[in-house]
Amino acid sequence: MFGRSRYTKVVEAQLDLFISEHQDVIEDAQQRLELYNRSERSEAEELYGDYVDAVETGTEILAGMRDHYGATLADPDAYVSAFNRAVSRRLREFSVEIDNT
Repeated sequence: MFGRSRYTKVVEAQLDLFISEHQDVIEDAQQRLELYNRSERSEAEELYGDYVDAVETGTEILAGMRDHYGATLADPDAYVSAFNRAVSRRLREFSVEIDNT
């Protein structure tokens, strides 16, 4: 298919698995962002740090999934790019650091 990566199906399946198995991680990040957004100025810095920690947890899990599968490929660059793009589309809060992990 023109414009689609040959890894689209495997990446989508991996993200579906992450969403179903790590719903708690996703919800934790969302809740921590909501707490930060509702916080008073005096609490904001600490609550933002909690949010960043929650996002880092999800990002590390995703990067682990990506890297584990990528290690099975002779040339993982196209797969890694497809995975990172899909994370940016489907799990935006975890996409900020996915390229750096």
